[in-house]
Amino acid sequence: MLRYLSPTVREIVTQAAAVNLEEVRLRLLRPLMIKDRSGSAFLSVGGRRVRPEQSYIVTKDDLERSLQLVTENSWYAWEQEIQGGYLTLPGGHRVGVAGQAVYAGGRLKTIKNVSSLNFRQARAVTGAADPVMARVLSNGGKKVLSTLIVSPPGCGKTTLLRDLTRQIANCGFQVAVIDERSEIAACYLGVPQLDVGAQTDVLDGYEKGIGVYHALRGLSPQVVVTDEIGHGSDAAILAELARSGVKVIATCHGESWEQLMQKNWARGSLDIFELAVILSRRRGPGTLESVLRVRGAT
Repeated sequence: MLRYLSPTVREIVTQAAAVNLEEVRLRLLRPLMIKDRSGSAFLSVGGRRVRPEQSYIVTKDDLERSLQLVTENSWYAWEQEIQGGYLTLPGGHRVGVAGQAVYAGGRLKTIKNVSSLNFRQARAVTGAADPVMARVLSNGGKKVLSTLIVSPPGCGKTTLLRDLTRQIANCGFQVAVIDERSEIAACYLGVPQLDVGAQTDVLDGYEKGIGVYHALRGLSPQVVVTDEIGHGSDAAILAELARSGVKVIATCHGESWEQLMQKNWARGSLDIFELAVILSRRRGPGTLESVLRVRGAT
């Protein structure tokens, strides 16, 4: 990921010797910031962690050079991805883009005057699903229970989802991933950059409804995986999956199963799920709070 940063920023971040680097944030005419295992920090020219007023200030040249590296000097070739607010790099690393929106015909066409770039390190955690696999697989490993992973943002839902996908696929099940935001498999030019298993088909960038339709009609999955359900429109998608008899592994924002069931969209929509995995950050991201058999379990 560092090779896509401007030379100046790359040197500063390298000197910082971050442990498990997660993010590098470039904001025009504002302090350079990173996030690693110890938290967020502003960096000085020498890579030291300092107060904002002592930090290196990101220049227009830093943003432009970084964009040139990310897009390989071809902004227009990446416009479709940019419309989604981010670009995916080799290795699955992601670059979030913010700036001035340009609309045409009532739709977002591109972004100009880029003012922020957020480089996010892709890192699969092999074995993240080990504590729950014995519950997700039942009947001696011959059956997958439809499972909803519930937690607030930043608690490791997608990390757990990815490793569940990998392990379920490697146990012999045909899996289809509806990767709406390219976060699960982190595809680059159609190729998953993170390990999602030997028997997994990835529908990258598909809107959930279309992705599920294509998967069910053409890929014959036994398990469908998707991230971030939580809208009224998801009810119809879940109902279609239930009618098709496939199992579902998904994630959703929430503090607990009880809180989730108080939301209007959730009532009557989550009967497809047999298991709920509740995560928090109480002992760091990915803290497993509970694994619950929920309504709809058989």
